[in-house]
Amino acid sequence: MFRHHGKNRTFIHNLRLATLLSLVAGMVNITGVLALKTLTTNVTGHFAFFAEEFLQKDYAAALTFLVFILFFLLGSFTANLLAEWLLRRRPHSAHILPVLIEMTVLIAVGYYGTTNPVTASSAKIIAFAMLFAMGVQNALVTKISQSTVRTTHLTGLFTDLGIELSQLFFYKKTEEVKRLRTSIYLRFSIIIFFFIGCIGGGLLYQSYQMKTLFVASFILLIALLYDYFRLQLLAFRRKSHQSH
Repeated sequence: MFRHHGKNRTFIHNLRLATLLSLVAGMVNITGVLALKTLTTNVTGHFAFFAEEFLQKDYAAALTFLVFILFFLLGSFTANLLAEWLLRRRPHSAHILPVLIEMTVLIAVGYYGTTNPVTASSAKIIAFAMLFAMGVQNALVTKISQSTVRTTHLTGLFTDLGIELSQLFFYKKTEEVKRLRTSIYLRFSIIIFFFIGCIGGGLLYQSYQMKTLFVASFILLIALLYDYFRLQLLAFRRKSHQSH
């Protein structure tokens, strides 16, 4: 689901990528809301809060929201910088380092939040880290899928979904309808799995609090292992076929 790029990607590749990583984003989202009372998967709301605090001349609070935005940006920058660099050297494994970075951040945040009381100051640091991790994920998914899949926020997704649902009333050619239905199915899948991640993460949080992020990291590990073993299986089949 990670290693195919450009024209080599199929709908199934994007569907696997979308469902697993939107599940992760949903879990991170609800964990941030419950533990920190802040959004940690997108920055749209933070712009409004930044403007509000700035207009009220609470510049310290405004600065916090600005840093939230910048950490998400830094995560996106870091992920794409690494992906571009690795694509020129090891194209089939360009995704591994960004995903490992995201996993490491989520595990570190989960561990810190479990072993230390979450204070007002530490909550900000935790939020910075979670926004960085989600910036990494969003940029990596966008890069791999060529902007077909976005998993950390739903605003643009609902916009695209509304557009495509309306187009069903006007596009009648078989190929156009098939393309629209495929895209709509993909977008519904992202929404559903993000929702499942939020509900499942919320239920886990009731018992495990910040340890919920360990589960999100484990899902990322499953995604990496799936790609690795699938690649090994394909290599084995090719080798077996050539020997015969």
